[in-house]
Amino acid sequence: MQTKLIEKKINSIQAALVSKVRVLVSFSGGVDSSVVAAIAHEALGENAIACTAKSETLPKSELLDSISIAEEIGIQHEIINFSELDNPDFVANDSFRCYHCQHMRFEKMYEFARELGITTVCDGTNASDLNATHRPGLRAIRELEVFSPLLEFDVTKEGVRDIARFYGLSVAEKPSMACLSSRIPTGILVTSQRLARIEQAESIIYDLGFSQVRVRDHNGIARIEVGQHELDRSKDPIFRKKAEEYLLNIGFNEVIIDPSGYRTGGANPLSTKNNP
Repeated sequence: MQTKLIEKKINSIQAALVSKVRVLVSFSGGVDSSVVAAIAHEALGENAIACTAKSETLPKSELLDSISIAEEIGIQHEIINFSELDNPDFVANDSFRCYHCQHMRFEKMYEFARELGITTVCDGTNASDLNATHRPGLRAIRELEVFSPLLEFDVTKEGVRDIARFYGLSVAEKPSMACLSSRIPTGILVTSQRLARIEQAESIIYDLGFSQVRVRDHNGIARIEVGQHELDRSKDPIFRKKAEEYLLNIGFNEVIIDPSGYRTGGANPLSTKNNP
C-alpha cells in the first residue's frame, strides 16, 4: 500500500476504536494482532490492553515473543491461562477443532475484559482470512461478536505487513504461526504429550538453522515442513541425519522431510511416506 492509503486505513481503524472507548486486544505477538495492538495503543493509550491466552497449544517461544513485542509497542500486556484440553470436543480433534478452540479462547477474553470493565474485544482477523476454504474459527469470532478492525476495513495480509513496516514493528516479516494442535491430523486425539513433543521437535529444527518450521505428528510419524526458501537446505544429508536422530530420540517412530515444504493445512493428509 502507498503511504497515504496506509495512513487512511490507520485513521479509519483508530476512529472506530476510539468509539469503543476501551478495548482488549487478543494478542499472540504475530503480525496481525501486533498491528491491531499498535493502532489501538496509539488511538487509546492506556485504554487499550493486549491480552495473551496461555495454554498447552501456545509454544513457549511465542509467549516470549508476545511479551517482547508488547514491550516494543508500549501497550499494557496481560496473560490469562486456560486449557483447550478441558473441552472433550477439542480433544476429539474433529474438523471443527478451531471453532472449539476459538470459542473457549474468546469466552475467556470476554470474561477477563468484563473484570476490567471493558466491553469490546478485538482480534487480528484480516481480509485475506476470508479466502480460506475452511476456517471454523471465524464462526466463533462472529458468534461472540469479536471486533476485527483489519477485516472491517478490508486490510489484507500484505496490507497488514505494510502497516507493520510503517510502524517499524520487528514482526513485520514474521512468518504466520498457528497453534500446536494444527500439527495433528483430524481424528487423532490432541493430548498434552503430543503437543509437548511437537513443540520440542520444532524447537530442534529451529535450532538447526531453519526460520519457518512445522512438524506434523501423524500418530508417531514426524513430517517436517520448512519454508519454501529453505527447501534446498533441507536436502543436506547432515541435516537429515541430525533431524532423524533427534526426533527419534524424543519419541517419534519415523521421521519424514516433506519435499513440498511448508503449506497451510498441511496436517491432512499424510501425503508422503518416503523420505526422498
